[in-house]
Amino acid sequence: MIQIALFEPEIPPNTGNIIRLCANTGFTLHLIEPLGFNVDDKSLRRAGLDYHAQASMTIHKDFDTFHSHFKNSRIFSVTTKAKQDYTSIEYQKNDILLFGPESRGLPENIRTMFPQIRIPMQPDSRSLNLANSVSIVMYEAWRQFGFDGRVE
Repeated sequence: MIQIALFEPEIPPNTGNIIRLCANTGFTLHLIEPLGFNVDDKSLRRAGLDYHAQASMTIHKDFDTFHSHFKNSRIFSVTTKAKQDYTSIEYQKNDILLFGPESRGLPENIRTMFPQIRIPMQPDSRSLNLANSVSIVMYEAWRQFGFDGRVE
């Protein structure tokens, strides 16, 4: 299934909500350190509720470690700086959707390593909440797979 990667996430409740999303969709989550919080943070656990045990999550010590593990994977940078909309992609089961930290997005040197996609917004908008952005793109990818694995 599609994998979600968060580069240096900063806000525990966002990551907790994304853990919950991954548990409910079957997507795997990758956190790339340094993190802006401790994984035992109370607000991270609160946002993820009891879904932590149901989510598949890996923590990578840095971007190079993450990237070396997935050097043969198709990775998309999700960024406001892209020209291509997330809906124009035909997703594949092993794709990775890479999101940047809440306060600054992906650094240019990482963002430009991969094809870039965006979520359309109003012209004067700066960005969407990270957890909302992840859910928008991941549900489009999952929709393309016919919501494979869902409970009927």
